[in-house]
Amino acid sequence: MTERPRLAVVGAGPAGLAGALAAAARGVRVLLVDAAEQAGGQFYRQPAAALGARRPQALHHQWRTWERLRDALERHRAAGRITHLADHHVWCVRRDSASGTFSVHALLGPAQEEGVTVRADAVLLATGGYEQVLPFPGWTLPGVVTAGGAQAMLKGGLVLPGRTAVVAGTGPLLLPVATGLAAAGARVAAVVESAGPAAVLRRAPALAAQPGKLAEGAGYAARLLRHRVRTLARHTVVAAHGTDRVEAVTVAALGRDQRPRPGSARRIPCDTLAVGHGMLPHTDLAETLGCTLSGTAVQVDEEQRTGVPGVWAAGETTGVGGAALALAEGHIAGRSAAARLNGTEPDPRRWAAAARARTRLREFATALDAVYAPPAGWADRLPDDTVVCRCEEVTAGQVRASADTLGAGDLRTVKLLTRAGMGWCQGRMCAPAVAGLTGCPLDPGRRPFARPVPLGVLAALPETD
Repeated sequence: MTERPRLAVVGAGPAGLAGALAAAARGVRVLLVDAAEQAGGQFYRQPAAALGARRPQALHHQWRTWERLRDALERHRAAGRITHLADHHVWCVRRDSASGTFSVHALLGPAQEEGVTVRADAVLLATGGYEQVLPFPGWTLPGVVTAGGAQAMLKGGLVLPGRTAVVAGTGPLLLPVATGLAAAGARVAAVVESAGPAAVLRRAPALAAQPGKLAEGAGYAARLLRHRVRTLARHTVVAAHGTDRVEAVTVAALGRDQRPRPGSARRIPCDTLAVGHGMLPHTDLAETLGCTLSGTAVQVDEEQRTGVPGVWAAGETTGVGGAALALAEGHIAGRSAAARLNGTEPDPRRWAAAARARTRLREFATALDAVYAPPAGWADRLPDDTVVCRCEEVTAGQVRASADTLGAGDLRTVKLLTRAGMGWCQGRMCAPAVAGLTGCPLDPGRRPFARPVPLGVLAALPETD
């Protein structure tokens, strides 16, 4: 690229694509940086061309939306308005306070040993989210995967995680995962959902405001019926069993107090357990830049601007809400960034339709969060010998002792006392569980790097970086 891009977009999922396309269409040079080999993110994840998938659309819904995004990206790339850097894993974004420009540091390729630095006048963070899995006895067994992990294996690798699966936890992601596995030939023994009809009815007005979303859910339910998949509402996984890999799971019905009802436990044979308890926003890059967080999400204004000049954010990083919401937020962010980079005052009337969609979809997402909250009291019934931090093999008993006996009052102190969160994932997997066990607030920990970086890459950086 001969000229510095005006806007660097980090993440090529729905939000990043929408933002990049909106900005490029208004004359802004865009650099689209993404860790995957192909654009689309997790939602539009595609199998590698070498796999020769004949009908990749069978693994997706909203395929026509993806085709429009893909074709528009290709047109802008051909015209030189967008440069797409695939397989670039961004580990840090820094702002030069003197010039106001940004340095985007990435690691190139699967080995992630080569460093790449690009600069831009502004940044749009569209880094998505990651799954939350709350621990239970046996959750470290081979064959226990996240719900999104099972979906990624199917979409990206055209492989099944196993032949007989149980899909469990809570949240709307369970339905597409279960239907996808069943359609691909797996026997889905059960969908185990901790939420129940009463929770849905309590939020009925907010949910009914999005009939398209309800119809989508009904479609998944109909497909599960066709595949003879039983759904166990108001049930939870008590434990997974096995030696070399998972062989069965025990599930139990939840009572009114959201605790397992005595005598309701049942054992379901399976070789795969796909489990998830919702998602959390990826905020590492935003925190390093100094963006303000609201809860666990990046705080933005009506233009999707963060509190840091020149930084916009969109999609799951500003609050988990699904692909349609991410598209609306990305479009608004791209148009706002384009106007300001071109030296004009943004006109919100230009994105009024996207703003209305954003409001409706955010309200819908808030209602879903209330419906699909993890069952209360899960931490109290977790046995002390259950591993919570997989990286450092820290148990629930050790985590509890750090608060009850040693007086830890925040996640950082628990980490120092137990090493929970000091491993490769830096607490991304275990932090929600540690917070639940200790009663500490789930405050995101500010990390200087969003992923491990080789020392050679750091040593090669110019002193000004």
